[in-house]
This record gives sequence, C-alpha cells and structure tokens, in this order.
Amino acid sequence: MKQRSVKINLIVVGKTKKDFLKDGEQEYEKRLSKFVNYEKIEIPDLKNAKKRSQSEIKQEEGKQILARIPEQGWVVLLDDKGKMFDSKGFAVWLNDKMVQGQKQLTFVVGGAYGFSDEVYQRANQKVSLSKMTFSHQMVRLFFVEQLYRAYAILKNLPYHHE
Repeated sequence: MKQRSVKINLIVVGKTKKDFLKDGEQEYEKRLSKFVNYEKIEIPDLKNAKKRSQSEIKQEEGKQILARIPEQGWVVLLDDKGKMFDSKGFAVWLNDKMVQGQKQLTFVVGGAYGFSDEVYQRANQKVSLSKMTFSHQMVRLFFVEQLYRAYAILKNLPYHHE
C-alpha cells in the first residue's frame, strides 16, 4: 500500500540547553524536512519549579502538554515503560500508521518527573527508546535521529546499515 503524507509533532518540556544536543537536533530536523512535515513544540520551563512538588510539576506540565496536543491524531508518549522497537521495527510501525491514514502523529517527551495521569489517559501508545534512562533533553536528539533513520529505511537510503 502507498504511504500517505503525515504531520509529525514532537512536544517537549523545556528548551534544550546544551549546544551539542541542540546542534544534533537541528541537523536531524533539517534532514527530516526532506521527508515529512515535522514540528517541535517546546513548552516553557515552569517558573518557581524548585518550590513545587514533583506531583505539582507533573500536573502543570501535563496541562501544558494537553493544551498543545491536536484534537485529531495518534499520540505517543516516549516513556520508559513503553513498547520497544529496533530501528527497522519502528520504521515498519511508522509506515503502518501512514498506510492506516493517520494524518497526524504527536510524540511527547515529558519533563524530568514524567507525565501526569491525564497525559497517560490521552495517549494512544507508549514507546520506549531503551531500557536505560536518559535525560529528557537527550531523548529529543535520540528520537529525532531514530525518526530520520526510520524514513531512511523506508526510502532505502544508505544511512541505515545491517
């Protein structure tokens, strides 16, 4: 079946602070732009976060995330308890979503304390990038690289090696 065009959103909490991570994200976002309508949506860091409990932070970030999730489309949380794929498996999953007619895929990287219950309830799926724990800023780079890799696999580009 033929792939259909899809819009991919990546919602993230806070700005990427380290230049080497920013540079990597920008490189893969530029590469992705040749294949897909991609947008990163940054939620500002909470003010006075040090004076708030982890629960309060998750709740407030959750409200901000939910406000930016489109009404339509498939929502995937990048979560350590999610389904794990190898790169080819993720490419197949992505292709399946496009073939099924999903017009919008929204991936979400939570803050340091994860997601609120309301965000978990809104999600259609959870995906884990690894059994290891990474900073939420590093996950952005890893994810956008894997997204590019998935498109390279689907387009039979020489980027991915077996």
